[in-house]
Amino acid sequence: MYSIIIVFPKIEDGKSIKGVLARNGYEVQAVCTTGAQAVNMANQLDSGLVICGYRFPDMQYSELYDYLPKGFEMLLVASPAKLETCLNHSIICVGMPLKTRELLQTLEMMTFQYRRRRKKEKENQKKKPRSDKEQATIQKAKMVLMDRNNMSEEEAHRYIQKTSMDSGTNMVETAEMILSMMLS
Repeated sequence: MYSIIIVFPKIEDGKSIKGVLARNGYEVQAVCTTGAQAVNMANQLDSGLVICGYRFPDMQYSELYDYLPKGFEMLLVASPAKLETCLNHSIICVGMPLKTRELLQTLEMMTFQYRRRRKKEKENQKKKPRSDKEQATIQKAKMVLMDRNNMSEEEAHRYIQKTSMDSGTNMVETAEMILSMMLS
């Protein structure tokens, strides 16, 4: 579940955003007025999103971002002048005055990316380590590339990796393809 925490110094601002989100199918876990409240709430949750303003009574958005546990993202809502000072590219920004459609589209994009990332994490947890035979195949392909193309081991590994990603095959299949082409 994608948990949403809203943090604005004025409780009315947070509640109005919560209302917009609730009317559009989003569940908000908390509306906070300080960064400390938001961090406390985030520590109780698995992961999620913090929608916040630029400054709170106890800290700024950048400090809050640093205190958030792993697995949380931030959506900063501020004036265009304040957004120019946001140098952290991990923080998504939306300018004021806040347009409902823009907020909802941004949330939809962030939710989609979150689900994709979680799916990928689960897939990576399921992956079993390579067998000795598979490791040997990759190593042999690297040796062939190093010998025939004067590559370093790192360059050969990157080549196999990139070719694997570009062709949509795993590294073992790519290594086997390299060996069949270069040793035939």
